[in-house]
Amino acid sequence: MSPVLAGVLQLTALVAALALAYRPLGDYMAAVYSSPKHLRIEKVIYRCIGAHADAQMRWPAYLRAVLAFSAAGVLLLYLLQRVQGGMPLSLGFASISPDQAFNTAASFVANTNWQSYSGEQAMGHIVQTAGLAVQNFVSAATGMAVAIALVRGFALSRALGSGSGSGSARAGGTPARTGELGNFWADLVRGTVRVLVPLAVIGAVVLVACGAIQNFSGIHEVGQFMGGSQQTNGGAVASQEVIKELGTNGGGYFNGNSAHPFENPDAFTNLFEVFLILVIPFALTRTFGKLVGNVKQGYALLATMGIIWLGFTALMMWTEFAHGGPALEAAGAAMEGKETRFGVGGSSIFSVATTLTSTGAVDSFHSSFTAFGGGIQLLGMMLGEIAPGGVGSGLYGMLVMAIIAVFIAGLMVGRTPEYLGKKIGTREIKLAACYILITPTLVLGFTAASMVLPDALGSMLNTKVLGAGSHGFSEVLYAFTSGANNNGSAFGGLNANTPWYNTTIGLAMLLGRFLPMVFVLALAGSLAEQKPVPETAGTLRTEKPLFAGLLVGTILIITGLTYFPALALGPLAEGLS
Repeated sequence: MSPVLAGVLQLTALVAALALAYRPLGDYMAAVYSSPKHLRIEKVIYRCIGAHADAQMRWPAYLRAVLAFSAAGVLLLYLLQRVQGGMPLSLGFASISPDQAFNTAASFVANTNWQSYSGEQAMGHIVQTAGLAVQNFVSAATGMAVAIALVRGFALSRALGSGSGSGSARAGGTPARTGELGNFWADLVRGTVRVLVPLAVIGAVVLVACGAIQNFSGIHEVGQFMGGSQQTNGGAVASQEVIKELGTNGGGYFNGNSAHPFENPDAFTNLFEVFLILVIPFALTRTFGKLVGNVKQGYALLATMGIIWLGFTALMMWTEFAHGGPALEAAGAAMEGKETRFGVGGSSIFSVATTLTSTGAVDSFHSSFTAFGGGIQLLGMMLGEIAPGGVGSGLYGMLVMAIIAVFIAGLMVGRTPEYLGKKIGTREIKLAACYILITPTLVLGFTAASMVLPDALGSMLNTKVLGAGSHGFSEVLYAFTSGANNNGSAFGGLNANTPWYNTTIGLAMLLGRFLPMVFVLALAGSLAEQKPVPETAGTLRTEKPLFAGLLVGTILIITGLTYFPALALGPLAEGLS
């Protein structure tokens, strides 16, 4: 079987698996977030944290809860790393330095999982399981909660007692009052207990059955194929691997991440992990359609995400298979930096999935992709990781882009824009505009500063000529694009474990995660306070293929206008040289 055919068959199998899971998982999550009942274990958790799960929140209260919970997570994870040296099961590792502990704490709480350390050489079992793995669950659940709050903003009718749409009900089953978006603590706990934990248990069993390790082994010597030995350690790898993919987190137990055989043993587990990355973000479009009372609206978002994802995957596979040169032609494709057990097809599918979502896991060396392949990875993150995007963040990012698209359509026909029965007025479009401007400001600002500071330039580990050129610029651009978009993957060749990069990338991760949430929740509150607008003959039909095409065009044009100069200086210049 040719490598190209193998890649196409893998992609076909993946699409089929996602299609089978789409409806049942989407419907299940809609039922979870609209259920009036609390499970017994959930009631215990509410008592332990002192939360009143039936108390409804307007957007400022919801936002305060999100920020307070996340700030507590950063502090606790920071402290856990700083005292690691004195804890049991530390494997003899020292405590983490202050700047790296801050960077890692910010990274995992922000659902980024950027790692400026080698996991098997720095983090003991307690930090890995009680710190990093826990944040993999709750940071993903936080993103889902914010997305559901925005959906409720669209679904909520201002008429009290109307009960229109399942999103208009309280957790207790009574109609919500104007502007109420639900309860963050209930959404957080339900997303964790009813969605992420059950799926993670099933996924971990599959990974263990296929060869991923799951233990609390210490450091031991293992033989090498070419002679000699090396030290390695075990760990609760399968359980962390599954939630790192399922929650679109991405931080690996080992420095090799998903290229390491203990995390990703073979071609089947590679495809299974891609499935885990994509299944919840895609299924959330079905959840959205169910909660707003029109599943066709969810299909329109699904089509938009699917077109971009399939287009990027096809383009990546073509770029990596067709790249010229004697060595590449002898190997059959651009095999540098790729695992032979995955090949170009599996590596390309994984790479696009991880950069179009906020996952950041890698099964290949992204810096070794062709110049244009690296550009595709960068562009995928620059889109805002909305195709299908991160768990929760992909849905609310796509809904913000839908608002922008509706506004542009309204300008073209001279009509007040409306989306899902809500008017898109001055306040809404300002909030949407602020949302899409935050990340480019962080990415381009920090990249520009790094390219003029001698200490930051000194972190490029390439040769002097290459480090000062387009590939060196791409490394820095990739680092801040990954951090601000809460992705976490990286181009090799950049030493990011310095005070400058640990601090600035940490700030980019926190601001890139939580500032957009401020505008999303403010937008949700604004929409929830509106009366629904009756549909007329002039209303833009946002469930139609025409709107999906408009939305795809809007996303690509906005991203291109924002980032094209930076891409031209980096991967495009390298690819054309």
